[in-house]
Amino acid sequence: QVQLVESGGGLVQAGGSLRLSCAASGLTFSYYVRGWFRQAPGKEREFVAAISRIGVSTYYAGSVKGRFTISRDNANNTVYLQMNSLKPEDTAVYYCAAGGIRARYSDYEYDYWGQGTQVTVSS
Repeated sequence: QVQLVESGGGLVQAGGSLRLSCAASGLTFSYYVRGWFRQAPGKEREFVAAISRIGVSTYYAGSVKGRFTISRDNANNTVYLQMNSLKPEDTAVYYCAAGGIRARYSDYEYDYWGQGTQVTVSS
């Protein structure tokens, strides 16, 4: 059974940093593209970042580029999202996901999802 478990969310002031982690089990980790999405109250879920299977390529939403960094540790089946210079508009539930080789920006490209972790940025 595939499980993705996020951690690291919380409350932070604007300008602060958080590091999200997502541990995977039940799948061959290095076979999958890994992504982060987020959903704010009343809004659609949106793409945040993705990383290729061995971490050579990374992709970011324009709203987070230069502030967020995605990385992965295949030996430990974990993907990370380092979030710096956080803004109130980054407040959302953050989800990690795993998808096939062509997964990138769309949530329908991902097969497995975590339960999400809340990130709240106060002004």
